[in-house]
Amino acid sequence: MTTVVFGDGNLGRAIAAGIAARDGEPPRLLGRPVAGAGHRPIDLEGVDLAFEASRGDAVVANVRAAASAGCRRFVVATTGWDAARSEVDEILWAHGASAVVGANLSIGVAHFLLLVEAAAKIFGPLAGYDPYVVEWHRRDKRDRPSGTAREIADRVLAAHPSKDRVAALDGPPGDRELEVVSVRAGASPGMHVVGFDAPGESVELRLTARDRSAYVAGALAAADWLDREPRTPGIYSFSTVVQDLAVEDLVAAPSREAAAATL
Repeated sequence: MTTVVFGDGNLGRAIAAGIAARDGEPPRLLGRPVAGAGHRPIDLEGVDLAFEASRGDAVVANVRAAASAGCRRFVVATTGWDAARSEVDEILWAHGASAVVGANLSIGVAHFLLLVEAAAKIFGPLAGYDPYVVEWHRRDKRDRPSGTAREIADRVLAAHPSKDRVAALDGPPGDRELEVVSVRAGASPGMHVVGFDAPGESVELRLTARDRSAYVAGALAAADWLDREPRTPGIYSFSTVVQDLAVEDLVAAPSREAAAATL
């Protein structure tokens, strides 16, 4: 099996290190092509598994090139390409390929989202418990808010009876607006807080990433899920993988040292 990782940034290198640690053989790690040109299908022949960890504006071209070369399994960990989702789905269907997609491939995050939904349903009807989302990532992270924060906000809005949109960046939030705050400072790999603030108390759910090993574990679990049996072409959410796989499959991660070494 030939595996390629698109993107040689922090996440791409972490996934490559995790694959090498588990399988004993490193994948091909590809950065952005020279002068913004796309990767050529001829250069990707023989690839049957591709991890996409580059940039949102490169996802369509990378998936198209790999699918045209014969790749039929994709794990997409990149964010910032929501507008192109239907185009990627069409490419996958045209080539009989399948992809697991997640704004965050951490198994802990997948379960955290379920807690967020439950909390929004519980606190939503209670007067005075105002929900909010705060996320903190390293200074050089490009998207603001992060894909994970957007997914968290979507879950809150779907479950909360009195919030229906994210607040604008300027001025106080309206009654039906959810406050979402992004912090970009230092080297934090990721922290997300969902809170419900009332006059006499504040209740918070918090998830803090210490390194990228959890993301790597989820990416490998997604690849294993695609390989387990033939999948209908198209896009699958990472939450589908988490629901389908047994707990022992999900925690079969590479060593934290291997993933942390790429921070």
